[in-house]
Amino acid sequence: MNLQQVKQRFGIIGNAPLLNRALEVAIQVAPTDISILVNGESGTGKEMIPQIIHQLSSRKHGEYIAVNCGAIPEGTIDSELFGHEKGSFTGAAGSRQGYFEVANGGTIFLDEVAELPMQTQVRLLRILETGEFIRVGASKPIKTNVRVVAATNENMQRAIASGKFREDLYYRLNTIPIYLPPLRNRQEDIHLIFRKFASDFADKYKMPSIKLTADGADLLSSYSWPGNIRQLRNMVEQLSVIETSREIDAVKLAAYLPKEGETTPLVVGGKQEESFSERELMYKFLFDMKKDLSELKKLVIEMVNQNGSIQLNTDQSAMVNRFYQEVNPTSTGALLLTNTPSEERTPYVAQVTEDIDEHIEVEESLSLEDREKELIRKALEKHRGKRKYASEELGISERTLYRKIKEYNLSE
Repeated sequence: MNLQQVKQRFGIIGNAPLLNRALEVAIQVAPTDISILVNGESGTGKEMIPQIIHQLSSRKHGEYIAVNCGAIPEGTIDSELFGHEKGSFTGAAGSRQGYFEVANGGTIFLDEVAELPMQTQVRLLRILETGEFIRVGASKPIKTNVRVVAATNENMQRAIASGKFREDLYYRLNTIPIYLPPLRNRQEDIHLIFRKFASDFADKYKMPSIKLTADGADLLSSYSWPGNIRQLRNMVEQLSVIETSREIDAVKLAAYLPKEGETTPLVVGGKQEESFSERELMYKFLFDMKKDLSELKKLVIEMVNQNGSIQLNTDQSAMVNRFYQEVNPTSTGALLLTNTPSEERTPYVAQVTEDIDEHIEVEESLSLEDREKELIRKALEKHRGKRKYASEELGISERTLYRKIKEYNLSE
């Protein structure tokens, strides 16, 4: 089967040289039993390579099992992959075949292989070297004839250097490496893929297909696509469902594309929801700190009796000590209150309250009330006046939010 036939059969769009090279290598090695390691960023379509290899091999009538190694808890992954015997652990009511036993004569795709625990890596290495494995709780080895295709989006050399991945297992898996390029390195393919997705969603939702204007197509091709094909597909689906106009220009398209370093924007009716900037989050943090400082100041002052001493229990003392160290980390002495004579405690109390006053004065100079009012307003707008969600966003109770709304005369 030639390259174009493979693309048609598996629905692969594009003619970028790096993509073609990856597919050519997959076609060439498919008839063999060599282990393959597919490398590429998340969302590049790495799961297509093992399917191609399996379907073009002599194992195509055998089992094909795809396993996401990062989605299985560490405590159960050995049982999932290699099976277990009855009573081998709590809840093992009977024997169970693992994936390597079920897929005998077929192919196993290990996605996110770098997430495998070290103990599981040792077991996998034994299968690759001898074709044998042992069920959890058993002592008798079992033979299996399975082809392993693995994939990862991690830098494997870095994972090896950090001790996260075994070097010998890496070279066993990486007999033939296949690299899938990110979408930003396939600029000539991006518009083709967009049109394919637009056609698919038009059929799915029974509506006309969306189309890009010239400036929209330019923006589409110049964008970096950190989420690769998966991100492009999700964006086309949003545009297809939300936009009433079937013609998408650069302005409309930009509303669905997050800026570098930002998460995907929430889009409603083609308009990006207003979100909190880093500066606003900093003000929110300072406001919360002010509230904590005020409460702690009250606590300290209330515990000072008429003789200037403090009566603290162990928990209160630990809290004040910890806070004092955070407020004044350069201090050479700790604030010890539990076992210190009362006449020696007063200077420390004065120092703490002075520090608190100083911090409160600095924070108040930043017009925190104005920032608080603005944060509340934006939270209410973002959640369409629903106080429950706005209060969760702000980290305050719904009752406090209601009081603040009345205090600042804010409409919901």
